[in-house]
Amino acid sequence: MAVTGGAAVGHKLLSAGRPLEFSAEDKQALAAIQARYPERASAVLPALWLAQKRWGLISQEAVAAVARELEVADTDVAAVATFYTMFHLEPVGRHVLQVCCTISCSLMGADALVEHLKRKLGIELGQTTPDGRFTLKKVECLASCGTGPVLQVNEQKFHECLDLEAVDRLLDSLT
Repeated sequence: MAVTGGAAVGHKLLSAGRPLEFSAEDKQALAAIQARYPERASAVLPALWLAQKRWGLISQEAVAAVARELEVADTDVAAVATFYTMFHLEPVGRHVLQVCCTISCSLMGADALVEHLKRKLGIELGQTTPDGRFTLKKVECLASCGTGPVLQVNEQKFHECLDLEAVDRLLDSLT
């Protein structure tokens, strides 16, 4: 799916080919989200979070479902989904490992950390291990510049001041 205006050119949204519908509970949550914003389009970001929580990724069908609920254009939703690295446009593993690679973390060893993870997991950036356990991603700025290199697991837990041994222990601890 390419979005005009350049926001999503070159990005693809995975398509399962079937329409998606939010549950009644999700629709209530979306109504509460919309009530916080004067413009419907302002609710796209939190609505995408809800969609990702519901379906595990942001597919073309998820974009269409968000657009329908918010009554905004699919292209506007897709532009947001493809701009932010926090949205999964393809299936991911149980543990999404996001390594910050901005200048501060790079200077503190993030590049070596990424190479170590690629070798240890046997995957490249953006790939998932064959057992579905890990997905490896490079991201920009996890807002922990003084404690790099930093790795975030599943949009939740930050691991800071990492070295290769600490990363190995972390991997072993994730089931």
